[in-house]
Amino acid sequence: MQVKANRKQLLETLYWTQSIVERRHTMPILANVLVEAEKGEVRVTATDLEVGVRSRVEAEVSKEGAITLNAKKFYEIVREAPEENLEFRRLENDWVELKSGRTIFKIVGMDAREFPQFPTFAADQLLPIPAGVVREMIEKTIFAVSSDETRHNLNGVYVEEREAGKLSMVATDGHRLALIERDTGSLDLKKGVILPRKGLAELKKILDETADGLVAIAIKENMALVAREPVELFMRLIDADFPDYTKVVPKENPVALKVGQGGFLQALRRVAILSNERYKGIKLDIKERRMTISATNPDLGEAVEELEIDYQGRPLTLGFNARYLIDVLGVLGEASEVDVRFKDELSPGVIKKEGDEGYLYVVMPMRL
Repeated sequence: MQVKANRKQLLETLYWTQSIVERRHTMPILANVLVEAEKGEVRVTATDLEVGVRSRVEAEVSKEGAITLNAKKFYEIVREAPEENLEFRRLENDWVELKSGRTIFKIVGMDAREFPQFPTFAADQLLPIPAGVVREMIEKTIFAVSSDETRHNLNGVYVEEREAGKLSMVATDGHRLALIERDTGSLDLKKGVILPRKGLAELKKILDETADGLVAIAIKENMALVAREPVELFMRLIDADFPDYTKVVPKENPVALKVGQGGFLQALRRVAILSNERYKGIKLDIKERRMTISATNPDLGEAVEELEIDYQGRPLTLGFNARYLIDVLGVLGEASEVDVRFKDELSPGVIKKEGDEGYLYVVMPMRL
């Protein structure tokens, strides 16, 4: 293998691999990236066996070949290389020489045949979806994924097609649930699948660069592929049964109020400063046209703030984890009105953004 590539472009390619590579690896090969040179390009692949990323860059390929190199050191060498171009070639015994100007590195590689392989997807299996839609669906659900590793089936976002051409994404940690549905076209899913949180976080990072254009998605057997040139992201599906979330969504919540998203969010952030560090409990006292948000902490003090709301009904006092409300308000968008519906003080509440029937958030109250 002998290659000459643009240092900046190669650095951008290696950037996507850094958060994928397993730091506490049980297999030495997982600390490496697979570097493949052929047909005028270099492909760089990284995986931790659960999530994998492959990116490509144009290059002058004098001799084709493949090798794996330590991901961290390869990235650092390319980042610090003094010249615009970087040349690297394979030597004997899996050593690789990297040269930039007068600087020469020789590092130990590992045989490419030891690197895990990804499944191949046919072009007709890929569904193009607007990148902005995918990014929105991830952003409005991923925060509700459970971080409890013992609840394996809740460690990802559930994806299903409840209607033809409509994709739903659902996440819950047992205390709250986020559900979004958008028109996307069909992925031909026979049943729902669970995409891992880490894979979706990496995908969101890619989409955060730009929400323009399309992203192609395919799901086959136990793997999902998301392609957005020049990056391909693979993720292994979580092999577990997602709970029947439809039983959690309240059918009727007759008590309703409207409140401005921005004012509600800022008030919660201020009052939560003096809430209990562990439980983040805050109290909502709701009366006609007025809501009082308060938090009491015996060790620190108390905070109270009052908001004007659109509400006409009996007085209610509700307790919530402030973080659960702050998280959803943070993704609903500024300058929007929020619909909040309840049945009583002990039943789950439902939060929606006015005018968006495709998104809802269910949150359990807490005793204070």
